[in-house]
Amino acid sequence: MSSATLPVSSVGHGHLHSSTVWGAIPLLPRNAALAFLHGYRATISHTYGDVCKYYPSCSAYAVGAVQQHGAVKGAALAAARLARCHPWAVGGIDDVRPHPRFAHELTRHGFVVPPGKD
Repeated sequence: MSSATLPVSSVGHGHLHSSTVWGAIPLLPRNAALAFLHGYRATISHTYGDVCKYYPSCSAYAVGAVQQHGAVKGAALAAARLARCHPWAVGGIDDVRPHPRFAHELTRHGFVVPPGKD
C-alpha cells in the first residue's frame, strides 16, 4: 500500500529491530487488523471513489484508530465513525484522537512496531 493514500499522521519511519521482535508479539492483532484494512483500501475502497464527506476517509480513519488504540477499541471507533457517515451528515475534518500514552512507532506502510532501542 502506498503511504501517499494515508494521512501523514498514520505513517512513520519506524523499523522492526531484531532486539524488539519479542515486544512485537502483543502488536500482532493490531497489525493483522491493519493488514486487513490495507487490503480493503487497496481493492474495495477504490471502487467507491471519493465519496466520503469526512477527512480522512472512513477507511483511513479506521487505520488511524487501530494504530492508536488497538484492534478492539480501534474497530469500535471506526464503527462509530461509520454510524456518523450518512447522507445528511455535515462532514468535515474528523481526525482520530491520539492515544495519550502511544509508545510505539509506525512504519512507512502504517504498521505498528515497538520503539527501537537507540
